[in-house]
Amino acid sequence: MTPYELAQVAVKALDARRAKEIRMLKITDVTTLADYFVICSGTSNTQIKALTESVEEAMKKAGEMPDHIEGHREGTWVLSDYGCVVVHIFSPEAREFYDLERLWSDAEEIDISGIVTQD
Repeated sequence: MTPYELAQVAVKALDARRAKEIRMLKITDVTTLADYFVICSGTSNTQIKALTESVEEAMKKAGEMPDHIEGHREGTWVLSDYGCVVVHIFSPEAREFYDLERLWSDAEEIDISGIVTQD
């Protein structure tokens, strides 16, 4: 699978669990950290955990295992690193605090309207 297809897998998994404000940023031209960031919010620690598990399951089915996951204990921000795709799941407060969309404003935001069923 291409990095774009893997990012789509993550977006679909998040959408299926009703993640809020899902965004996909293509960061290939901005950094060597990854090709895509997928960013979303969960409404509670329980939902953030469910979103993380949903992404893990979907990526595993696609043949991808995470290189690294951090933030499980805090429950306000979970980062799942799949090499070419990094998934950030935030509480609304943590998302506002870290403001990754502003920090990575040079990245290209990918239109995911054809992938998600809600926003």
